Amino acid sequence: MNSVSVLIPTLLRPLVEGRSEVVLPAEAPMTVGGILDRLSEGRPLLERRIRDETGALRRYVNIYVEGEDVRRLELLDTPVEPGDTVMVIQSVAGG
Repeated sequence: MNSVSVLIPTLLRPLVEGRSEVVLPAEAPMTVGGILDRLSEGRPLLERRIRDETGALRRYVNIYVEGEDVRRLELLDTPVEPGDTVMVIQSVAGG
């Protein structure tokens, strides 16, 4: 399979045309950072909701590659293979 599936949480779906999944072409291995770059092309608000001004993941955003938390791997340098599933989870604050 020459693509990567990115699962989008409900709160971010309005920023990706209401989709729950975005399939990105992936002819070769990429990184989580590269996937986020592609996902946010033409979507600056989505970029700001996922990464801070330094490019790091926001505290309340968790990303999993094939079920593994990238914070326990290589963060934005975590490899993503064609056929992998990347899941974005945005924590909801409240009380």
